[in-house]
Amino acid sequence: MTQTNESHDSTGTHIILAPGFWLGAWAWEAVASDLIRRGHHVTAVTLPGLHSSDSDRAGIRLDDHISAIADVVADTPSSERVVLVAHSGAGPVAYAASDRVPGRLARIVYVDSGPLQNGTALREDLDASVTEIPLPSWSELEAEGSSLGGLDDAMLETFRSRAVPEPAGPARDRLELRDSSRLDVPTTVICTSFPSEVIQQMAGAGHPMAAELAQIAKVDYVDLPTGHWPMWSRPADLATAIDTAARD
Repeated sequence: MTQTNESHDSTGTHIILAPGFWLGAWAWEAVASDLIRRGHHVTAVTLPGLHSSDSDRAGIRLDDHISAIADVVADTPSSERVVLVAHSGAGPVAYAASDRVPGRLARIVYVDSGPLQNGTALREDLDASVTEIPLPSWSELEAEGSSLGGLDDAMLETFRSRAVPEPAGPARDRLELRDSSRLDVPTTVICTSFPSEVIQQMAGAGHPMAAELAQIAKVDYVDLPTGHWPMWSRPADLATAIDTAARD
């Protein structure tokens, strides 16, 4: 299921926004509205199993999430350029989608996120019996490296009240990548929790969470210092960064 926000497409660019764990299209509301005002055609995606807390998540697999994004890309009119934006846990999903439709993507933009290598999974520790991942406590999130920087109490309350448990299947399944053309898709990494210098060092050193970036032909890094959820803490600045990348 997707939530689509349309505008007069003066830029000729379709920007697809994929949110991270526990989030739906609603998480992009401020950024999407800003990008629409800038003349883009914008689609914010709610991935399978994240429509509501009552959704059935037991049978959802990584392929379902990949297909949801790849289908939106493939359905875009050929007259439009496609820029795929992925936040957090949606990064590897977007990368896998680029493996399926590399020729339709003008650029991928990772927001405090990035691609993973073939054969790896976001969560290697999940037992097969686990069907969903609830939103952890704030202290647990920060201990795991997800900074809450820039979020006030109202934002945190909205996050907690609207969050939906993440399907475990997509996080546990391993990526299967086949088309090396994905490495030719121009890429932008918007660095919020860690400076771009650190991410580039991690990529060069072969860190599992960044090593794939070293294989991509063209990667641009943008620093946007804040926490892990810049669509709430710095929405205007994030929209500007996405707009700039989309016009490149």
